Amino acid sequence: MNLKSKLIATAAVIIMAAAAIYGSTFSLNVEEEVQDSISWFGNKETIYFWYSDDTMTNYINSAAVAFGEREGVRVIPILTSDSEYLEAVNRETLHSEQMPDVYLLSNDSLEKAYLAGLASEVMDSEGVCTETNFPKAALDAVAYEGKTIAYPMYFETSALVYNKTYLEAWAKQQAEKEIAGAVDEGDDSGMTEPVDGATLDQAEVEAKALTYMQQAIPATVEDILNIANTFDVPEGVEGVMKWDVSDIFYNYWIVGDYMIVGGDAGDNEQYMNINNPETIQCLEVYKGLNQFFFIESDTVTYESVVQDFIDGKTVFTIVTTDVLARLQQAKEDGSFAYEYGIATMPEVSRQLQSRSLSVTNAVVINGYSEHKALANEFAAYLTGEYSATLYDRTGKMSANLHADTDNQALQTFFMEYAESVSLPKMMETGNFWLQLEILFSKVWNGEDVTMLVQELADGMTVLIESAPS
Repeated sequence: MNLKSKLIATAAVIIMAAAAIYGSTFSLNVEEEVQDSISWFGNKETIYFWYSDDTMTNYINSAAVAFGEREGVRVIPILTSDSEYLEAVNRETLHSEQMPDVYLLSNDSLEKAYLAGLASEVMDSEGVCTETNFPKAALDAVAYEGKTIAYPMYFETSALVYNKTYLEAWAKQQAEKEIAGAVDEGDDSGMTEPVDGATLDQAEVEAKALTYMQQAIPATVEDILNIANTFDVPEGVEGVMKWDVSDIFYNYWIVGDYMIVGGDAGDNEQYMNINNPETIQCLEVYKGLNQFFFIESDTVTYESVVQDFIDGKTVFTIVTTDVLARLQQAKEDGSFAYEYGIATMPEVSRQLQSRSLSVTNAVVINGYSEHKALANEFAAYLTGEYSATLYDRTGKMSANLHADTDNQALQTFFMEYAESVSLPKMMETGNFWLQLEILFSKVWNGEDVTMLVQELADGMTVLIESAPS
């Protein structure tokens, strides 16, 4: 996921595709065809559902059909471009008889939608938006000024992927070194020859290797550095860890527990704490990592680090949920010849916690809709009882606690999401993420942390104070 492409909107809206109703489609902007299609519906209540990701099409169409048949209503999905998406929602709301009654939207745009009247407080008569069904991170993502203004549907966050085959090799190396060292000090149990060229008791090696393997999943950044310092890496391994240091989404975990921007719900300008000792300490740790991993921030990309991991060139990298399908495909076609695992992000240190960034895509009820009750019912259906097959059919991870419970890799991402901080929804913070990305780049390349954090905090204060009240 490239956060820059998410935060910088293009200049024009292109309406790309149309709604599918029971297997049929029609053009969004062709009035005669719309009216002909509407004539098929009889007197059934009809709502329009907008979304912008074509990988969701089959899933949304299926949900619309199932819900429509059960309730005796019509749900018409509309696929449209995500270029100035919310502006397109606003335009069709004002000028079309087929306004979007309900639509998908990223949580960071919820304030803008709500203030424009394009989002309304949910009715939630089904009691879906509760901690029984969603983690607090999901509910915070759809909250604004104490109100729930959307239904959480799916999320993206980061986690650590590791080459399990390599870590098992590291664990065996450490076991052999420990046993050989013990013999060298005079304990010759398990040894049939002198230390040089010795033959070790393999049962003892395997037992100790299991112990080391339990320590191999890093709890802190220091644990990763310990592996980097002690691993005689196999041929072809270019580095122990590599990640996309150019994208804030894969860096934010370093400061996420201490750099406060809008509070947990990301909607309150009074909760701003950027320049604090813990943030500076975390960034100093980040700065020091360049001495170990030598990643070129101006050339690295998410695609390149994932491919390096698939090629067996690295032991660890930081990924989003899309990597699971890629690794599965790579194993099936033989291009990934290793075992792997997913872990939550390590803490910055024994004293400093980490916290990942997340984005939640939510189902929003248009404040101008004349069918809010039905729109709420469909939103609750989509994010509640129909959520079980979301990942299998779209590759999107449901924010619902009851989905994907039998998939350990997905559950690890979910654990990370549950403790994550949502992308803030305050409109004033849009530029902040670009500035923070620049700060991380400068820190990575050795510039002064304290000065950079002070500049960022001062700039954000000016931005907030100059915003219209």
